[in-house]
Amino acid sequence: MPITQSAKKALRQNIRRRVQNVRKMDAVKSAVKKYKKLASEKKTAEAEKQLSLVYKAIDKAVKTNSLNRNKGSRMKSRLAKLAR
Repeated sequence: MPITQSAKKALRQNIRRRVQNVRKMDAVKSAVKKYKKLASEKKTAEAEKQLSLVYKAIDKAVKTNSLNRNKGSRMKSRLAKLAR
């Protein structure tokens, strides 16, 4: 357990940030999962709509450093290939 005041505050900040990061990554994972399911079922119109939602979730995660910038770009590139 933290002893000093600064360590206690740092712990509170870490807990808050972890919750936010987990939420953002869960949003990314669920969006990707829905998109992959639609792409595998050959539902192209719905998959295209879902792809924009996936991009949005990935971009938000990258913006807040929950996800590395290069990994986000790589994910978007690979997911875009699936639709073809």
